[in-house]
Amino acid sequence: MSTTITPTPTSVVLVDDHAVMRAGFRMILEASGDIQVVGEAGDGAEAVETVARLRPDVVFMDVQMPVLDGLEATRRIVADPQNSSAVVVVTTFDRDDYLFQALQAGASGFLLKNAGPEELAAAVRVAAAGDALLAPEVTRRVIERFAGGPAGAAPAADAPTSPPSSTPADHGLTEREAEVLRLLARALSNAEIARELFIGDATVKTHVSNILIKLGARDRVAAVVLAHRNGWA
Repeated sequence: MSTTITPTPTSVVLVDDHAVMRAGFRMILEASGDIQVVGEAGDGAEAVETVARLRPDVVFMDVQMPVLDGLEATRRIVADPQNSSAVVVVTTFDRDDYLFQALQAGASGFLLKNAGPEELAAAVRVAAAGDALLAPEVTRRVIERFAGGPAGAAPAADAPTSPPSSTPADHGLTEREAEVLRLLARALSNAEIARELFIGDATVKTHVSNILIKLGARDRVAAVVLAHRNGWA
């Protein structure tokens, strides 16, 4: 007699100082069937404690909160060597500086608070899979700010720099890796890149890992910034 193994739901902690917002996220996410909200927090300090205790796969993090804001909470969660939770910052775009600081704090992605139910669930799955999640609106803002945007805009602390005349090959990237980087710069996920290039998801992950190592980039966002700065995208 065969035994059916039920996949373990993706665990999520919701962080927002508005209980109504947390309740809405919980209802939407748990209706998906493969996501379980295991905890909630109403401020950044409580979030750090809750995440350390529950070790969820994903954290939905608000930014403007009392006691400790989402930026510092993200910083502390990501800095914890025992933590592997992916932090997704949920923003309304009322403060661009929060967005860029959260990138530097180590957030895995960004989501608009008015995102639809399918987008919310997809965000959890993407972050849990180790992919960076950047909504198209966020990608445009990051590029404008860090890759030739407004005068005086400061680059991300962890974004690598390179002479404008360099090419992906100068950094040791193969033609295929350069192609994957261009697709990353369009904010495509690993699955989307796999479909675009007719290769497997595992192969894409290998290419992305190699790209980050060769470019000296901390994450996909830093790699995207470098690609746009040098016109590789």
